[in-house]
Amino acid sequence: MSHVTAHFGQMLEDCREESGLTVDMMAAFAHYWSDEFPTSSVQREFGCALICMAHKFSLLKDDVRMHRVNMDDYIRSFPDGELLSDKMIDMIHECERQHDAMEDDCDRIMNISLCFRRAALRDGIAPSLAMVEAVLDQYT
Repeated sequence: MSHVTAHFGQMLEDCREESGLTVDMMAAFAHYWSDEFPTSSVQREFGCALICMAHKFSLLKDDVRMHRVNMDDYIRSFPDGELLSDKMIDMIHECERQHDAMEDDCDRIMNISLCFRRAALRDGIAPSLAMVEAVLDQYT
């Protein structure tokens, strides 16, 4: 999961302006998997940035829902991806289902992301910040 996170996160700067992220919001993103991530104060712009980032990798369909085939290919392209893909896709799909009624795409994706984060932490597949930092150089 650290490889997926590090690679995906590389698009954050490309999406910063388009999504309206502030410098503080970008700094918070670096702590997404840590206890310091401010889950209670995450703003809609975070969801907008995630949409932008996911589009860069063709991970969303036109209706801003997960593209299962592309997501599977993306996750499997990383070390241990074949072990993570089904689990991650099921988690994301369940979170999408829970928030499907939300009309604002940015708010919906933000809530899906926080739901996925909780599930990954609960199931022990969330990477530590140190793990993400250790592989980050491979994707910069």
